[in-house]
Amino acid sequence: MIIFLISLLTGVISGMGIGGGTILIPSLTIIFGTEQQVAQSVNLLSFIPTAIIAIICHLKQGNIEKKLTFKLLIGGVLGAVIGSYLAIMLSPKILRKLFGVFLFIMGTYEVFYKGKNVKEKNKCSTE
Repeated sequence: MIIFLISLLTGVISGMGIGGGTILIPSLTIIFGTEQQVAQSVNLLSFIPTAIIAIICHLKQGNIEKKLTFKLLIGGVLGAVIGSYLAIMLSPKILRKLFGVFLFIMGTYEVFYKGKNVKEKNKCSTE
């Protein structure tokens, strides 16, 4: 039951645009004792269906700049490959600390900066 609740909370947080990994990865490592690399791999796999739904919704709303998409796709794939190799090479202890620093920086950004420039957004319907 706890896995279902963590999954549900992860999905809700992902849908809000915060990133489900902020819940999923610490839950897997702290509660279930999963190694950091394995937890990050599970997070990446669970992200695929969420990303597909988000792409469909944003395409329907016209929120995707198609000219920019290709450049971001190349950089994202390159960054994913480099990040994967780094995650494999680093010890789980160092990787866990780096992830904690990343979460702290992103949390600080969300609290102090992101809310200042938020405009009314379209709701994404799957109709």
